[in-house]
Amino acid sequence: MDKNRKRVLADALLFAAIFALTLYAVFHGQDLAAIAEAIRGCDGRWLVPALFCVLAFIGGEAVIDRLLLTSCGQRLGPGRCFLIASVGFFFSAVTPSAGGGQPMQVVFLRRERVPIPVAAVVLMAVTITYKMVLVAVGLGAAVFFPGRLGALFGGMLWLFWIGLALTVGFTAVLLVLVFHPSLARAAMDGGHRLLERLHLLRAKETRRQRLLDSMDKYHETAAYFKTHMGLMLLVMAVTFVQRFALFTVPWLVYRAFGLTALGWADIALAQALIAVAADMLPLPGGMGVTEGLFLTVFSPAFGPLVLPAMVLSRGVEFYCRLALSAVFTAVAAAVLGRGPGKERGGMTPG
Repeated sequence: MDKNRKRVLADALLFAAIFALTLYAVFHGQDLAAIAEAIRGCDGRWLVPALFCVLAFIGGEAVIDRLLLTSCGQRLGPGRCFLIASVGFFFSAVTPSAGGGQPMQVVFLRRERVPIPVAAVVLMAVTITYKMVLVAVGLGAAVFFPGRLGALFGGMLWLFWIGLALTVGFTAVLLVLVFHPSLARAAMDGGHRLLERLHLLRAKETRRQRLLDSMDKYHETAAYFKTHMGLMLLVMAVTFVQRFALFTVPWLVYRAFGLTALGWADIALAQALIAVAADMLPLPGGMGVTEGLFLTVFSPAFGPLVLPAMVLSRGVEFYCRLALSAVFTAVAAAVLGRGPGKERGGMTPG
């Protein structure tokens, strides 16, 4: 079995194990018949727009990908961009820390004859804007509503602070890599040499050179950001809409159960804070942690219906999205790269 197949098998086993543990933790000792009865009693008409929110979330990245690729002279149709976005969401959902999404998107973009340097810059821009939305929400809540955070998370508030710290740290590293590439290059080289001196890595000049060469994409990303600031602001706006489309799902579930005391902003922002807490944790799709946080954060809002609400909300927001993106990923495997033509010319970033 080659290395890639071993990694796929390991990721699949990890996903299955965490999924099984999540099911056990959530439903152990619960009245499953009562949960099913509560779900059957909700107004299913509210779940139709919830499914459209999931499609809008995937479609939002497709719009962003197409905007960025077009600005680099790479013209992919909206359908193909939707498939590329689906590939990213599927592999992000089934791999720890969402680490498999973008590498697989690069593979499929390469099949569409998009040069790897262009794909790397586009996906880097997507990652930065995607994380910056969570940073803005998390820091905004921490600065302006600290008391509200404590009321929502209770004894699990520490998870929010860990998630926010990881997200802010990761985003800061990306921004340093992009906007201070020479500093990042020097730090990377110094860190590599230190590991060699400590005998944690065997001295190997070819590895050091490959590491330094990999930094070139950050130079290209920096140049792209500086020459496309208007476009990046548009991408940021689309990303906010995209992310809050998904954060709207719990509110639609809230209405499906006939509850009206809280408005959209209350529910959607609470779901956004759950995403801040769980997004960077090394768990496929944030499984386990996201469900636990939902039960804690939304217990006052849903009352005795919180567990059925979590099943519906998480079922639509994550598991339906996983199923849909899996189907579209299969379509992408069959369709992308089948068209005629040579590598797309276009221009390189910057």
